[in-house]
Amino acid sequence: MKVLVTGANGMLGQDLCPYLENLGMYVIKTDYDTLDITDFNQVKAQITQIHPDLIIHCAAYTNVEKAQDEIDLAKKLNVEGTKNVAIMAGQIDSTMIYISTDYVFDGTSSVPYLPSAKPNPINNYGLTKYLGELEVQKYCKKFYIARTAWLYGIHGKNFVETMIKLANDNKPIKVVDDQIGCPTSTMELIQAITKLLTKPHGIYHTCCDGQTSWYEFAKEIFAQENIKADLTPVKSAEYKTKAKRPAYSVMINENNEKLTKDWKSALSDYLASRKIQNEPVGV
Repeated sequence: MKVLVTGANGMLGQDLCPYLENLGMYVIKTDYDTLDITDFNQVKAQITQIHPDLIIHCAAYTNVEKAQDEIDLAKKLNVEGTKNVAIMAGQIDSTMIYISTDYVFDGTSSVPYLPSAKPNPINNYGLTKYLGELEVQKYCKKFYIARTAWLYGIHGKNFVETMIKLANDNKPIKVVDDQIGCPTSTMELIQAITKLLTKPHGIYHTCCDGQTSWYEFAKEIFAQENIKADLTPVKSAEYKTKAKRPAYSVMINENNEKLTKDWKSALSDYLASRKIQNEPVGV
């Protein structure tokens, strides 16, 4: 299978591409310096020439805070860029996987969101990702929308690494305890993505099983790493941000179909893998 990956140099892309290659797929890696998704003519030329069987669209504007001020840029990347890729995927009859987010929901539910739940984003990042979903559905006949949440991975700045660094620096740590979601590692998301290819086209929730708060997530990180930390829970009202976050963004699939491990097991796998990454060569 010939696979084109956008955003190949991002946190997800750097784990995804070698994983697909190990499965025997021919992977064409693109990023902003080799494929400007906001330039339709460039997208058309490359996708027409490559003619991939599968396009995994990871490229996105992902800075939730800055999106509140940079809405035009966020729309350009997350909506217009996605539209360009979706149009060409549709024209060459390629399957497209679009990576989306739990932030398409407003967080007012008291039960986990199903893929069929109506989106109602409360920040600009979530809005642009939802509008991107609509473009995919409009132009692609064969698509998967993979909504994930609270993503962390070896190749990018993330909550796990931030918590460990703050604790190792002996700094007081305050973490909100009134936002509930599903922490998800890149490797679990990748496992879910590959499983999608055996399923009917549509929208799926590809976050880790279970739920927790950011505070309890931090506690679990420290517990698994045997780190003593000066950790204090706070309310979102005390932690001022430009972008509103959903208070509850837990997601499950229809019939509670599980595409991933539980979040604690995924965290354990991640912590083990980061130790391997950090081992000195030759030791």
